[in-house]
Amino acid sequence: MKKTLEPDCERRENSVKEDLYLENTRRIISKVSRIGIGMNLVLTIGKLAAGILGYSQAMISDAVHSLSDVFGSAVVLIGGKISSRAADEEHPYGHERFECIASMIVGNTLFFAAVLILWTAGKSLFHPSDIRIPSALPLIAAVVSIVTKEGLYQYTNRYAQKINSVSLKASAKDHRSDALSSIGSLAGIAGARLGFPVLDPVAGIVISFFIFRSSFEIFRDTADQVLDTACPKETEERFRSEIEEIGGISHIDDIRTRQFSSRIYVEVEISMPGDMSLFETHQKAKDIHDTLERENPEIKHIMVHVNPAEEKVHDIPEIKKEK
Repeated sequence: MKKTLEPDCERRENSVKEDLYLENTRRIISKVSRIGIGMNLVLTIGKLAAGILGYSQAMISDAVHSLSDVFGSAVVLIGGKISSRAADEEHPYGHERFECIASMIVGNTLFFAAVLILWTAGKSLFHPSDIRIPSALPLIAAVVSIVTKEGLYQYTNRYAQKINSVSLKASAKDHRSDALSSIGSLAGIAGARLGFPVLDPVAGIVISFFIFRSSFEIFRDTADQVLDTACPKETEERFRSEIEEIGGISHIDDIRTRQFSSRIYVEVEISMPGDMSLFETHQKAKDIHDTLERENPEIKHIMVHVNPAEEKVHDIPEIKKEK
């Protein structure tokens, strides 16, 4: 049997839980983003040096991609701090949507990085005499980049799924895109060293398309958050099961959900016997509200609407028409 709390105590407990949830989200985003910034900064400097000293257009393009990751991680870090702020008078629904703005900035950064890489590598194809065969240095840098970026992807994605952070998911996709682009660099550089110099700028062009794809996926995922996309069916079914466990409800008429960045809005419609008092139906609606919030800290707000289970037409006073 669950412990019953007094209304004021329960409200305070839910408020404390929400504050802890926001603080934990902010802490995770900050930690993951700082690690991403540090690793990407080291990779950017290393790959840029390897590309210049080793005469590799593909590796220079890869370095530009890593530089965009540094900027993207910084944006996610700032966005995470702002989005975890509590509601205030100007923002009564909180600041979570700022995370979507941060995600869009990351997507835009990737898009323009891809355009720059495509333009630079494309020009090299029209001047094949200027293409130089890369040394072994950018080849080694590509291998190091692949291993490091895949590790960052796994690390970031694990925490993104844990707190359902759209900006961390965007950052994780960015890491995976960089790992794939480094694979393209490795193939292009190796091909150029085997006697096909044109493969180095071709690898740069392939990298740009990987980045374009990652940018598109970030925009798509962010649009789902901005457009209030419903939660997965299994999430709604979990809410339904929790409501059914409360008991004393004639029927659950409808459950609607919508994503609000990393949080969830829930609307529930239930049917109760028509002869129950207003106080009783209100108390049942409050039980549903408090139970769902207590069991699901990711829920930001719940609205519970009560419908009469049955209406007796003859009990409704007849409205006489005026002559």
